[in-house]
Amino acid sequence: MRKAVFPGSFDPITLGHVDIISRSLPLFDEIIIAIGINAKKKYMFSIEERKRFIQNAFFAEQKITVETYTGLTVDYCKSINADFILRGLRNPADFDFEKAIAQTNRKLSGIETVFLLTSAETSYISSSIVRDIVKNNGDASSLVPKTVAEYFNKE
Repeated sequence: MRKAVFPGSFDPITLGHVDIISRSLPLFDEIIIAIGINAKKKYMFSIEERKRFIQNAFFAEQKITVETYTGLTVDYCKSINADFILRGLRNPADFDFEKAIAQTNRKLSGIETVFLLTSAETSYISSSIVRDIVKNNGDASSLVPKTVAEYFNKE
């Protein structure tokens, strides 16, 4: 069974994340969207909100589960018997950063990282851009799944 972990903070999940996850479905039998918890980081959305956003965005997809974890991603992967880490790449800077992490992860654990390039339509989207728009009372609804956009609109 090909099991992959797609780790991130997903603060919030964006259409870029959705693009990577949706396009990876044919590649894996199971995908765990793993929300990393870092006590030192200040998040805009609670862990419960982020988890709910993702679950609602993929409620009909049987291959996807959403979990949370702390510590090293490779340790989490080993604990659930996942052989792959899934990562999206938007630009060359992402590749340079992610390549070093992937090589380290493989050396430490033997776990392979699979990279997918984001689609041209979503390559400019990042959670930090979405947060900045929201903090400044802008409309980020075209950058996030409907479940997140609805949350913004109810406030």
